[in-house]
Amino acid sequence: PEGDPEAGTQVLISTIDYNEYVGRIGIGKVDNGTIKVNQEVVICNHHDPDKQVKVKVSKLYEFDGLGKTEVREAGIGSIVAISGIADIRIGDTLCSPEQVVPIPFQKISEPTIAMQFMVNDSPLAGLEGKYVTSRHIRDRLFRELNTDVSLRVEETDTTECFKVSGRGELHLSVLIENMRREGYEFAVSKAEVLYHTDENGKRTEPMELAYIDVPNEFAGAVIEKLGQRKGELRNMGSISGGTYTRLEFSIPARGLIGYRGEFLTDTKGNGILNTVFDGYAPYKGDIQYRRQGSLIAFEAGEAITYGLFNAQERGTLFISPGEKVYAGMVVGQTGRSEDIEVNVCKRKQLTNTRSSGSDEALRLGPPRILSMEQCLDFIDTDELLEVTPNNLRIRKKILDPTLRKRAALKK
Repeated sequence: PEGDPEAGTQVLISTIDYNEYVGRIGIGKVDNGTIKVNQEVVICNHHDPDKQVKVKVSKLYEFDGLGKTEVREAGIGSIVAISGIADIRIGDTLCSPEQVVPIPFQKISEPTIAMQFMVNDSPLAGLEGKYVTSRHIRDRLFRELNTDVSLRVEETDTTECFKVSGRGELHLSVLIENMRREGYEFAVSKAEVLYHTDENGKRTEPMELAYIDVPNEFAGAVIEKLGQRKGELRNMGSISGGTYTRLEFSIPARGLIGYRGEFLTDTKGNGILNTVFDGYAPYKGDIQYRRQGSLIAFEAGEAITYGLFNAQERGTLFISPGEKVYAGMVVGQTGRSEDIEVNVCKRKQLTNTRSSGSDEALRLGPPRILSMEQCLDFIDTDELLEVTPNNLRIRKKILDPTLRKRAALKK
């Protein structure tokens, strides 16, 4: 390692760990000098010149495989874990008090997308999850802040709902999946971008640079779809010996919400899409997210083959026979733009009369099983995703059909 063993201490904190017994643990490399237990150091930050806090190193660890070994002292090049400093953050530099010089580092991006995390209040609530109350969800979200520096959690007007902001759909979907595996049950809303206001009072929105590599025959479909989502083609060229096209788009972050699934379909799985945050720009106008409506269950019960057979003529189903449903739950996608209510619990009425063909076996097409990301992409602004350890269910925010129609008319 390059550095001066005789110089003042300099340790750049590059990641944060958390332990319930000792609190936050800062992890970083010793760039200059040495660091010792009980040593007094100053916390400073390259992006915050006013930050200068005197603290004491209470415990010092070096890594040994997957574990940590407690040490009294560490020299340059050592990767160390430091505990006992409550408010330590990524990007902070620990320096000797005699020589306070912060190490430059990449500024951590602010969140661009937010979701509402709320207590599940569906008719099937509390049947599958271990942690279901607002207190459980609140404690888990605030615990995540100890290690995830790009996440923001805000309390809302109601105690049962929290606004969680992150760096994109993937960032938030990883948190949702982790909570689900830990036994949490909750509901989340569609992702929405975080708008800013510039000095002239105009609304601005986060922009992304999208770099897309696709086989030549699919380039037209990608350009058309991103054009509808307010994407602006900046550059276009040929790569891989002329068989692939590279497209460079400037597109609003909200234009990419729900696009990845479509992109894989349009390119038959051969496209590669990479995005990078590109600052804020003036609002680009409204975008229509979804052109197809939902098939909504009409009543609570268990899905029956006869009811599903009649419903599948209206669109693509998401459920199989035997699954529990409730009024207001989304059971499929229609081919039309408006929502359609269907009765998937409907049984065949038995009569004395028999007709030719009445006893033929009903054939159901295979249901479309949506992954976590596909569910988050699919849900519309008036829908929620119900997340439990065992199931993902899409539902309307307003379950009652009459109240839902009234709300739609008010809009």
